[in-house]
Amino acid sequence: MANDREILREVWEGKLPISFQLDPDEVVELQQPDQFYLMVPRLSYFPLVTDKVRKHFLRYVANDKQDREMWLEYDGQPIKWHYPIGVLFDLLITSDDQLPWNITVHFDKFPENQIYRFNNKETVESYFMACLKEADVLKHRGQIASNMQKKDHNQLWLGLQNDKFEQFWAVNRKLMEVSSEQEHFKYIPFRCYIDDGYRQKLIKPVAEDGRRKTLQDLINEMFPGRNVNIKTHGMIPPLETPLQWMSEHLSYPDNFLHLCVQM
Repeated sequence: MANDREILREVWEGKLPISFQLDPDEVVELQQPDQFYLMVPRLSYFPLVTDKVRKHFLRYVANDKQDREMWLEYDGQPIKWHYPIGVLFDLLITSDDQLPWNITVHFDKFPENQIYRFNNKETVESYFMACLKEADVLKHRGQIASNMQKKDHNQLWLGLQNDKFEQFWAVNRKLMEVSSEQEHFKYIPFRCYIDDGYRQKLIKPVAEDGRRKTLQDLINEMFPGRNVNIKTHGMIPPLETPLQWMSEHLSYPDNFLHLCVQM
């Protein structure tokens, strides 16, 4: 069970300052709108935190485009809403000197071939719960998530959506517990982000001889012979960090470790 509560809270409270600007080509008013500034949780998803952004810019776009799906862009690249915000930042931004993160807002020309559409927050919830269940299959053969009641699923989702640490972890701690038979998960749920996607494979937290595997072991299995750094939550963890400890303390709310690979 994840028991370093201060670390869990520190990770949960990670925030990023973002400056949103409407694409000047989409402004129909004579006056350009002011930029909109937000502090957003690293652990959240953009569709959960941008209602105020949409409302701020809506009156500056053409009437026939106001009902269209809003999408975000950074440095000419459409932003994937189904990646957690902290993962996107660690992938796209090389230094904290580039804060606040300047993001362009669009209501027109949705890039169908580059990012998924989302119709409402229920779409995000369905995706999040699917990831969480996949992680539980890897850790506990799916036994914990499948035995949870609907109210537990709702509490997890509302805790994330409303940025409520206690509400979320009251349920999530069950997903982070190990069984009495063994002191570790079956496999470590993780995704290594590289190029324009991510890689994952079945990696156990312990070796055949019972030794606890570390982040270095994961790197050796994923990228044999390559010298890489891993960034998560804006930091580069020591390579000797045990995978089991990382999974319990540094996973995102979907229960996956999201590891940004730096070659």
